[in-house]
Amino acid sequence: MTDILNFIGGEHIAPVSGQFFDNIDPAIGKPYGRVPDSGEKDLELAVRAAKNAFPAWRDTPAEQRAALLARLADLIDARLEEFARAESIDTGKPIWLARNVDIPRSSANLRAFADAAKTFSGQRFEKKESQSYTLRQPIGVVATISPWNLPLLLFTWKMAPALASGNCVIAKPSEVTPMTAYMLSQLVNEAGFPQGVVNIMHGRGATIGAAITRHLGIAAISFTGGTATGIDIYSNAAKQLKKVSLELGGKNPTIIFADAEWEKTVEGALAGAFTNQGQVCLCGSRILVQAAIYDKFKEAFVAKTRSIAIGDPLDEATRHGATVSQPHMEKVLGYIALAKEEGGKILTGGKRKMMAGRCQDGYFIEPTVIENLSPGCRTNQEEIFGPVATLMPFADENEALAIANATPYGLAASVWTQDKARATRMAQRIDSGIVWLNCWNLRDLDTPFGGMKKSGIGREGKQRAMEFFTEEKTVTAPR
Repeated sequence: MTDILNFIGGEHIAPVSGQFFDNIDPAIGKPYGRVPDSGEKDLELAVRAAKNAFPAWRDTPAEQRAALLARLADLIDARLEEFARAESIDTGKPIWLARNVDIPRSSANLRAFADAAKTFSGQRFEKKESQSYTLRQPIGVVATISPWNLPLLLFTWKMAPALASGNCVIAKPSEVTPMTAYMLSQLVNEAGFPQGVVNIMHGRGATIGAAITRHLGIAAISFTGGTATGIDIYSNAAKQLKKVSLELGGKNPTIIFADAEWEKTVEGALAGAFTNQGQVCLCGSRILVQAAIYDKFKEAFVAKTRSIAIGDPLDEATRHGATVSQPHMEKVLGYIALAKEEGGKILTGGKRKMMAGRCQDGYFIEPTVIENLSPGCRTNQEEIFGPVATLMPFADENEALAIANATPYGLAASVWTQDKARATRMAQRIDSGIVWLNCWNLRDLDTPFGGMKKSGIGREGKQRAMEFFTEEKTVTAPR
């Protein structure tokens, strides 16, 4: 049993209240550690430490900030296997996924923003009567709140640009998956960051998370998570005119035309539906298939789904692990029950997967494929965030677009066709912040990332995140 501690002012400390709650391994359904139940008194310590550290960190040359971020990335890489194992245990995801994606992407995030720190700058404007330039200056003390599905990856995705641009950070990981953020905090001093520049707070979203959004000493909040929570954060922040970036939910369409490259498309749709047990905001949970190939695709997709290796997340052969928690498992199973009530036909899966051995009490759900649901039903409108995909036929481009756009969300979409003109038309007309053509989740960290409608406000990515964490100042003089 490991007691996780807050990291404040360069020191690991227990919560002021002395209260902890259990950290559960979802693959076995049992606690393996404890998480601080932090509150406002803990937050005050962190804000004070960050404020004290800010003047010196703001004035630290960008090259030095970049070197510290790169050093932190090196320290993560040196402990790749340790971090991957911890991420797998904490989340229930297969260890191969943590080892090959989550942890390498986490250190890549740090290096990407280390590079951005060295090149990010303002603009110059030369006119006949004046000469002007802009400065991009850090805001001060900022907060980042990251989710449980990609814990270290999204933790560093938010923290890195805040630090690179000269802010001091109060970072809150999800209370459901706090371990790798805690492990990262153990490397911050070794990397050489000054005390108080990085502060990591653990605890419940309803207590310490809400306190962070209300605190007058925090000037900006970057949040990734559920739409309902994002709306609450936006409301709290608006009362103080805080800067807010929100990356929220998705109900993403995978749109497959009859001319799509067959094997690549089936594999891409499978990955888009079930990667990380479907617990990715970018997952393509609504699969739209042109009627001419609907039956053929259904047969192949269901067969591929049934072949996914479900097992102990620490087993190298496992490709589908545990759902992150018991409450989340029950939520997903509740949506499957709702789909049946709405007339859906379960083609495969549809129930909790009962395991043997050490995982007999784990939170496993079979990868599930459902058809015969209307586009407007709740199952096709609400974010399930689990291993549940629905299949829907369409006749032509217009019908595909109508179905794809008819949700409150607009985060991502993938379009599968060999017709380049059609791909271009679809990309222009789909209501989403990201459109992949003949691929899924191919990420370029330089590009803007974010959604439309209830999928969020603002954009992340190298340039956009650095802009969010800075204020722009214009300086003008006569010629």
